[in-house]
Amino acid sequence: MRFDDDVIDEPTGELPVVSVTDSRVSVAGAEIAGEVAEPLEGDTASFLPHWTEAPTGQVPIVVAREAADADDPWASIPAPAWREGEADWVAHEEQFDASFLASEAREAENSRPWEFELTAEPLVAEPSVDEVPEVVVAPTRTARTRRVAVENPLAGRAARQTTPRSVYRATLTGLVLGVGVSLVFLAGTIPVMILILAALSFAAAEGYAGFRSAGANPATILGLVGVATLGIAVYNRGQFAIGAVTVLLFIFGFIWYLTAQRTIDILDGLGATLFVYLWVGLLGSYGIAMLSPSYFHGHHGLTYLYGALLLTVANDSGALFIGRWLGKRPLNATLSPNKTIGGTVGGTIITVAVGFLILPMMSPWTHTSALEVAIVMSVVVPLGDLFESMVKRTLGVKDLGRILPGHGGLLDRIDGLLFALPTMFFLTHLLKLS
Repeated sequence: MRFDDDVIDEPTGELPVVSVTDSRVSVAGAEIAGEVAEPLEGDTASFLPHWTEAPTGQVPIVVAREAADADDPWASIPAPAWREGEADWVAHEEQFDASFLASEAREAENSRPWEFELTAEPLVAEPSVDEVPEVVVAPTRTARTRRVAVENPLAGRAARQTTPRSVYRATLTGLVLGVGVSLVFLAGTIPVMILILAALSFAAAEGYAGFRSAGANPATILGLVGVATLGIAVYNRGQFAIGAVTVLLFIFGFIWYLTAQRTIDILDGLGATLFVYLWVGLLGSYGIAMLSPSYFHGHHGLTYLYGALLLTVANDSGALFIGRWLGKRPLNATLSPNKTIGGTVGGTIITVAVGFLILPMMSPWTHTSALEVAIVMSVVVPLGDLFESMVKRTLGVKDLGRILPGHGGLLDRIDGLLFALPTMFFLTHLLKLS
């Protein structure tokens, strides 16, 4: 052991000797603490700062440094080193890039795993086994629910069946109606107009009743007032009244359902109201228009109206009797299986015959004009029958009424006439019969 203050400059390979003096303890072969010696050539080691020095704020990190000797087989495995000084932190920046720790997906999205957004939907805790889920019953809707669209919406709709109609009763009822209506026509224009208004109002009531039976909510009173008002307005003001009355009915219908005490489906409410009004009231108003003196001179309009009625009855009667005799193949099995092709052909023949033989007996009909009108009517009247069959199949009813024995309701009787009236009105102007 050496007890002096000298420092050995070069190592001797011997174990360090601890010497104690009155001032300090020293270890032979080591540097004095706090004093940094110059590293030897080729020495890659560095020294930590003294514990009494101020901290630098840098955290040492182990990095790989380049090998000194390229021929050394162990040169590919660099030895670790400590980063201490500023130069050590700047060096080898290209060798260590912390960005490789992040995935390509996160780098592309520039996402931060500690940041996230809360959804607006509240979290619902899963019920335990012991808990019984509470069943909440939704309140029943007061309005009718719309039907779901299917491939064939008319399949199986006419579920209500009636007893087969008696041809004898139907013929007898038809004869009584024909005589009664003919007597009213002989009475003049005003009685005929009253008859038409009464028939249209009653037929519209049957139509609204059919919609109510299917679950719709038409404004029956408002619709009947609209039908009657339209007939009177057309007689006094002509076709100009059609637009005015229809607009007013639409507005008052909207107010009707707006102030209703319960919520009603607008399509099953206002839609059904306007549908029957247009079908019965609007088409039927052309019969009253032919009575208006603003369109026809004298009683010509009354004659054309009676001709339309006569041709309609001829078509229906011919289709009924000849169809029962020769009809085998249905005209449209989906809408009306009772209407046959043979009946349609028979109705056309009877209509043309009545038009050519009977109508010219009444002024101002001629054989040419009567034949032309009869041919058109033989096509239009069956379309009116098929249209009503489509409506009844959609509503799921067999007949819209039972007021006429053997015929059903009044609307079932005048369905073809509703299509014939506007056709006759426009044909008289097109053929310049007025």
